[in-house]
Amino acid sequence: MSEPVYIFELSESTFDSSALQNSHQIPVLALFMGVWSGPCIATSDRIADLAQEFAGKFIFAKIDIDEQQGLRDRYNIENVPTLVVLHNGEEVHREVGELQVADLRTLLKQYGIYRQSDDLREQARAEHMAGNTQQAILLLTQAIQSDPSNVRVALDMVQIFLDIEEWEQAKGLFARLPDKVKQDGLGQSIVNQLRFVDLAETTAGIESLSQQVISEPDNWQAHFDLALCLLARLNSDEAVEHLFTIQEKAPDFREGAARELIGLLANMWAEGSPDAAKQLRQRLANMTAS
Repeated sequence: MSEPVYIFELSESTFDSSALQNSHQIPVLALFMGVWSGPCIATSDRIADLAQEFAGKFIFAKIDIDEQQGLRDRYNIENVPTLVVLHNGEEVHREVGELQVADLRTLLKQYGIYRQSDDLREQARAEHMAGNTQQAILLLTQAIQSDPSNVRVALDMVQIFLDIEEWEQAKGLFARLPDKVKQDGLGQSIVNQLRFVDLAETTAGIESLSQQVISEPDNWQAHFDLALCLLARLNSDEAVEHLFTIQEKAPDFREGAARELIGLLANMWAEGSPDAAKQLRQRLANMTAS
């Protein structure tokens, strides 16, 4: 029998009985939100997804600040979204602003709400970063066997295959994942990287192109194709330099293809690396203005 999913829209009359009293049994995540706010809706959707994943482990309480002024005043809510964690009848934690899934998972783990397979994922990531890729693959395999429903494990495996340039294995595994997974966070990042892999396979190859840009520095197609190859191999810094070389010296190449790709990269990095995305946009703006 499946566990119940606790997602409630609370009012002043139901808050104490549904949130405060129940917080003595399981944690309550009370989201003070405005239905007109994009960050509120995004955070709410993420918490709701986690409430489904961890059914019965915590209560998700939604409070509309425009409808529930008394609760807004009671908890001194000045900005939305504001997430208040209730435990044993008391407020124990507060976050202001939009929260990403990773932030919410970290928060829930403080209250013992997490998946063992995610711990194996963290171990695998550390091993891979340390150069012990085979050990990382073994850990992810163990995680998949112990928790086959955790699609994030499969995404991590796809990313490792991409990192070690096992393109076909990466494509095959990724193709078997649900469409929803491909549209969120890491999934969308992998979609973009696979596009670069496909585009790179239509070029002369990284070694040949590297020689071409040395012998023919004004060969803008070679610069552009080399950037695609470098992006496929996650060497984004060098790829960006080739794109800016085109943008500086031949901005009209293929109707502004370099500028378009730089903008795409900035959008791709906006969530995971906002500072890098901002710097990329600023550099492009400065070049355009000069």
